[in-house]
Amino acid sequence: MNSNDSTASWVKHMPAVFVLIWSTGFIVARFGMPNSPPFSFLWFRYLFSITCFLAWIQWARVKWPQDKREWLHLSVTGVLMHAGYLGGVWAAVKAGMGSGLSALIVGLQPVLTAIWLSTHGGAAHSAVSRRQWMGLLLGFCGLLLVVWRKLTQGSALDHVTAVNLSFAVMALFAITLGTLYQKSFVKPCDVRTANTVQLMAAMLVTTPLALLETEPMQWNQELMGAMAWSVLGLTLGGSSLLYLLIQKGAAASVSSLMYLVPPCTAMMAWVLFDEPITVVTLMGIALTAWGVSWVVRPAKIPEGERT
Repeated sequence: MNSNDSTASWVKHMPAVFVLIWSTGFIVARFGMPNSPPFSFLWFRYLFSITCFLAWIQWARVKWPQDKREWLHLSVTGVLMHAGYLGGVWAAVKAGMGSGLSALIVGLQPVLTAIWLSTHGGAAHSAVSRRQWMGLLLGFCGLLLVVWRKLTQGSALDHVTAVNLSFAVMALFAITLGTLYQKSFVKPCDVRTANTVQLMAAMLVTTPLALLETEPMQWNQELMGAMAWSVLGLTLGGSSLLYLLIQKGAAASVSSLMYLVPPCTAMMAWVLFDEPITVVTLMGIALTAWGVSWVVRPAKIPEGERT
């Protein structure tokens, strides 16, 4: 296999690898949340991630973006997709919202993205087809089935407040706007420098929020393990893959991958924490995967337009 074949194979499997890595966010929250306030945890995650990226950039002699506007665009996406999305989800769960409801709220992202593209997309390649709309709706129904057990346990809904609901909705709009903004304004550049700029902007915004938290961080084994994977797996790995996927793919197709995260997380929780997998959950996983396949499947090209 030559280098071109290897690259093509890697690009082909990027979505699956991204979903697997992104799904481990639940594991991180399970170990890290009880030992740290949300914004302090994220502040240190950004700090350690920036340090790793800077060392990597220095070693590889990667060039930084030369255009000031590119720095601005990357900073905006960093605030939205790191500080806004991660901060919103972590703060919502820390404030008492159940993981099922938070996953369901953030899971509306593909639908919001499709609505925006349908009303503001303009270009033909940005339009959402009828088949993709059906896939998005099927995927969301599958997501609802996956989190149904957590929603019907009572604890998630009993602890919904104006505060944690606001955090969850903020996370939803942040990841949606961040995806659309990056696809529209961020020019392709090295993923390492792009991520570093994004993380520095996120860290700047998160700093005052972390300073307001009074709960101390307990640097025990669970927290350090969660922090290590957050930096190496989720940020250096998952965030970098998300950046590349947005640059290479259509926004609706990339967003639909988020539907697969809760089902994958449910399987991980079953293996690691012995959380039960019900028939309804399995039906939801199958329906979600089917719906996403409708969204990401390439459109058929009429024979008269084929070259």
